[in-house]
Amino acid sequence: MTKPITYSDAGVDIDAATRATDKIKELARRTFNQRTLSEIGSFGGMFDGAFPNLKQPVLVASADGVGTKLKIAFAAGVHNTVGRDLVNHCVNDILVQGARPLFFLDYIAIGKLLPDVVAAIVEGVANGCHENGCVLLGGETAEMPDFYSSGEYDIAGFIVGVADREKVIDGKRITPGDVLLALPSEGLHTNGYSLARKLFFEVAGHEVNTYLDELGMTVGAALLQPHLSYLKALDSLLDSGSIKGLAHITGGGLTDNIPRILPEGCAVEIDKGSWPVLPVFNLMQKLGNVSEAEMYRTFNMGVGMVIVTSAEDADAVDAQLQQQDTAVFRIGRVTEGNREVSIR
Repeated sequence: MTKPITYSDAGVDIDAATRATDKIKELARRTFNQRTLSEIGSFGGMFDGAFPNLKQPVLVASADGVGTKLKIAFAAGVHNTVGRDLVNHCVNDILVQGARPLFFLDYIAIGKLLPDVVAAIVEGVANGCHENGCVLLGGETAEMPDFYSSGEYDIAGFIVGVADREKVIDGKRITPGDVLLALPSEGLHTNGYSLARKLFFEVAGHEVNTYLDELGMTVGAALLQPHLSYLKALDSLLDSGSIKGLAHITGGGLTDNIPRILPEGCAVEIDKGSWPVLPVFNLMQKLGNVSEAEMYRTFNMGVGMVIVTSAEDADAVDAQLQQQDTAVFRIGRVTEGNREVSIR
């Protein structure tokens, strides 16, 4: 008689999943608030849907991933930062419409479930949620042997926020003559990593622990710089009416993200040199002889969020941001045109 086959023989360890879930519960509870109506482990997460302080509440949802930034995390053995990157990315994506986050769900798929690794990933998610006043309401961890290589995983996030309908930021009020302000990034955020990896590791032959004077840190540290959240900086301005449009600079860079918020008849001119381009971008351009156009449509180039405001409100918005200890740069203007971005 042959030995009975179990799920663990197929590569799935239910006991490891249980240990990971126990750690996840502890981390998630740190993000709970009085509107959280369920525990981690329920089939669905429950959240109080009453919004007495909003006239016409509008739910705003988004989903995203971290992309091949994960490859850097694998190589560096650092797993407790990508979850925070993911939360911040999703927060920014709904922030551009004036929404504040309510709750977040994560999905982690991994070849072999290692409880400590999963706990580190969720630690980053929980940290990001806590910093953004967002509840980690639930999620899913899937062990998928033979689907992911040893030591590799993928993570995705799903966020729901709320805005008052009359205060939604949609870009419709943008007109020629408006001013573009920029909030800086700290690195690549979560975009452009396929090109960055090719430049640093294939073209230049560096490794994650290679220290470069041009960066003042190792390659791995530079590429794992956090994706910033701009919620705290912009929170006091969301209901003021002074922000006409917001553009989160993600995949597509400055040239492809700003047009997403421009109404018909509007274009944008951006002044090069009006903000500090981070050394990592200058180095990558040099390593691969990358064209300027390619750089600006692949990377954020040191700009994480673009604000469109009227010329009359620009100084007040600038002052309010500086009160939040946030660096802000005036980088361009809105002109007449067909949703184009020119950089000069």
